[in-house]
Amino acid sequence: MVFLLTISIINFPNTGMAQDAQNKYADQKAIRITSDLLTTDNENGFVEFSGNVRATQGTTVIVSDRLKIFYKEDADSAQKISGGSGAVEKIVANGNVKIDFDDKQAVSNEAEYLTETQILVLSGPDSKVTTANNESISGAKITLYRSDGRIKVEGGNGKRVEAVFYDTGQTSTN
Repeated sequence: MVFLLTISIINFPNTGMAQDAQNKYADQKAIRITSDLLTTDNENGFVEFSGNVRATQGTTVIVSDRLKIFYKEDADSAQKISGGSGAVEKIVANGNVKIDFDDKQAVSNEAEYLTETQILVLSGPDSKVTTANNESISGAKITLYRSDGRIKVEGGNGKRVEAVFYDTGQTSTN
């Protein structure tokens, strides 16, 4: 099953070049989700994908067993169906979660993304974020503040936070 959710499309004037820009913007903002099953619950304001879920938006890819998209309470039915103009409140992925974004890969049991604050919370005993050069951080709960680049890592259940960084070989002179 394929589901395409389009978020906040800007209207450009109807010219060839502007239309190309609009299509490119739409491709970057559209979330394409494939799964084995799709369940909607308009009364409770969510849509749930389950079984071999793969969600893609631009260069960000989420793979999980289940993915739920929650709508804001004040979103009308048309916004919920199209995902238009700020209708999405949060996205929650559960089970074997793997997220590729920027130059990083995150793995966890659960991931929750709050759209308004751009906060991504990874939780589970083996949550880990790895960069392209194999530097990593791990803990029971990792909070990524995507708007300003901050990261908070917490240990749990007797496990401590772990970070692996590599010396770039550069030395500072004072």
